[in-house]
Amino acid sequence: MKVYTKTGDKGQTSLVGGKRVLKSDRRIEAYGTIDELNSFLGLLRSKLEDEEYKEFIYAIQKSLFTVGAILATPADYDGKPIVFEQETIANMEQQIDRIGASLPPLREFIVYGSNEVSSIAHVCRAIARRAERQMVELNQVEAVDNNLMVYINRLSDYLFTLGMKLS
Repeated sequence: MKVYTKTGDKGQTSLVGGKRVLKSDRRIEAYGTIDELNSFLGLLRSKLEDEEYKEFIYAIQKSLFTVGAILATPADYDGKPIVFEQETIANMEQQIDRIGASLPPLREFIVYGSNEVSSIAHVCRAIARRAERQMVELNQVEAVDNNLMVYINRLSDYLFTLGMKLS
């Protein structure tokens, strides 16, 4: 399998539909950070012992492929739109509430690092927040589906809650 095309050797890449943009484009930054987050979620999943958490992280990883695909699609693309389902957000909120109900109230700032798996969850949370900031920045110049921004916001909340639970 040949993985290089040489089409990006001059600092450009293709969006869905073939439009060429610089690799420093806000859109590329946003979906690149989603890819980075997905990679770190894979690390987190590999370290988790609880099968339920592993399955949910796997589902998140699959949903992030959809997020990335939507972010890689320019606003002027005239093909079939990729849809992000709102029920994915509702499911995330249910998971946050379920884990949060088992935690004591937060009364002070948390110093991360109590154990490896909790620390990885918090690294993922920080990457999710960076992705959200990049999506907000992209939204200033080109509309971003609000469901994506809500989902990434909830994802950072989930990862915070999970990190707390794992500590």
